[in-house]
Amino acid sequence: NRSYFLVRLARALEASRVPGTPPFAVLFFNLDRFKIVNYTLGHRVGDQLLAAVAGRLRDCLRGQDASTAPLVLGAHLGADEFAVLYERITDTSDAVNLARSIQESLRMPFVIEGHELFVTTCIGIATSERPTARPEDLLRDADAAANQARTLGRTTHAVFQESMHDDAAQVLRLETDLRRAVQRNEFRVYYQPIVLLSQGSIAGFEALVRWQHPSGRLIMPMEFIPLAEEIGLISDIDRWVLNEVCRQLRAWETQFRRRPPLTVAVNLSGMEFQKPEIMTEIDRALRTHGIWGRKLKIEITESVIMEHARYAADMLAHLGALDIRLSIDDFGTGYSSLSYLRRFEIDLLKIDKSFVGR
Repeated sequence: NRSYFLVRLARALEASRVPGTPPFAVLFFNLDRFKIVNYTLGHRVGDQLLAAVAGRLRDCLRGQDASTAPLVLGAHLGADEFAVLYERITDTSDAVNLARSIQESLRMPFVIEGHELFVTTCIGIATSERPTARPEDLLRDADAAANQARTLGRTTHAVFQESMHDDAAQVLRLETDLRRAVQRNEFRVYYQPIVLLSQGSIAGFEALVRWQHPSGRLIMPMEFIPLAEEIGLISDIDRWVLNEVCRQLRAWETQFRRRPPLTVAVNLSGMEFQKPEIMTEIDRALRTHGIWGRKLKIEITESVIMEHARYAADMLAHLGALDIRLSIDDFGTGYSSLSYLRRFEIDLLKIDKSFVGR
């Protein structure tokens, strides 16, 4: 467990201060998308998966050669977090090889109560070669390296570098500012025209959210939307954008009488789409601002529909009942399945620019 692991880590750290003592490494990882297992299959299945992962980790560490096995200690730190202490390494490559062995041991599926589950993980590595005062600092460094590894893709590993601290501090500042941005209404909606090429006329707009940071910098969605999803603020942002779009649509209707009426497309995050109450929120926004549903288009990515197909069918039916059109964004970058287009009531496809750019 975490307490015993920190005790052993403290001993190794103390020993490493003696000149000539071989270095050691700390490996840290958690399970990708583990919360989805708990959310969809329940905590009992989640607990059994953690126990099965611990068993694989134990077998992997025992499977090291006779000289290595006594020098490695695995621990469950809490939630879906695991760590390994690897003492008396020759250099960083020993820890990297162990990280690869752990990831290989987790490659085969786990079968829990009839469910076949696949586990991927990114492993962070920190070594005692960098001076540190406390065991917690080394664990923190390994955690920072694991976060860096996630940016490289699944089933990767990374060794801690000093610059990772600076990156983590920047993300922390951004998170603090983002929470304040929701309270202070620092978001702005920009409207990108949708043009009928055959007539040269504007048919509608796509709503694009931007963050007007107090520093004066205009922050793009790719920089803050993933963080907003991670810390649970995406609902507040999505719903603010929805209401702002409906308010603007009503203002345009009052100012410009035209046929056919303008439509505005609004992106909805995958996390928000999975919440049943979002239909109530959309209906409330339409009623509050006096907007017909047919003037609103909801955009989601194809991966959201494919990963939640049964649930998506019900949600799309609710959208249809509100007379709202549905658009699939970035089509072609994921499953690109034409067959499921007949399964769902989809109005529009937005072909990804990588297919049409040339």
